[in-house]
Amino acid sequence: MPEETAPSPAPAPEAPQPTAPSSTLGSGCGAVVLVGVLLVAGTLAWNAWTSTDFPRVAPAKMADLALQRSQEAYTVMGFKRTIEPGVEDAGVSTQNTLSSHFCYDGGLLGLEDKTVEGAYSMSHSWALDHVPASQAVPGLRRLHRFLGDEGWKVTSYREGERGGSWDLLVQRDDGDERMAFSWYPDREYFTGGATVPCAYDPEWKDGHAGLAGDDQQPPAFGPAQRN
Repeated sequence: MPEETAPSPAPAPEAPQPTAPSSTLGSGCGAVVLVGVLLVAGTLAWNAWTSTDFPRVAPAKMADLALQRSQEAYTVMGFKRTIEPGVEDAGVSTQNTLSSHFCYDGGLLGLEDKTVEGAYSMSHSWALDHVPASQAVPGLRRLHRFLGDEGWKVTSYREGERGGSWDLLVQRDDGDERMAFSWYPDREYFTGGATVPCAYDPEWKDGHAGLAGDDQQPPAFGPAQRN
């Protein structure tokens, strides 16, 4: 029987947004896939609510860390294709994007909601089309076992029934790092992504506008070599 655990409670995260505009999917199952992609991506966005004791790390280094997490999972799944940067049609086409998110200070009682100036969290999101069950099912089961052995806490794992999606959510370091994966059998579409902990941008100056790390772009993405 498939194993399923309920995810631990957490504040609603901010969903990563694609770096390129997407076209309309229309109604029906295409729209359902897009909603699913956004929900999975939303589980990746990590916001710190109770502590602002973040390390000072350049966004490029945190982006590399997120990419490393994704590449390891991608290789375990057994995928061989290379994904070019960007996304043409979210929920339908391949995707390879980096996004930056605000970090928050919840105050002493955790009741406040203040963004921490100069702090950011990086996420990498990727997706593949034309992924058949013969590749997705054994690959996701293998990834589930691998991440558990590597010390990740499985917060949710569902093997789809009656054509439903397959989902795997993991975290570690009390949720500072998270990864999410989903496969949609009706479209043979697979999504994955990783979010790494909050950090301060060493180049950030008081008075800067915008979000630290929001200018990062990924390279072409593919399987990493495993030792």
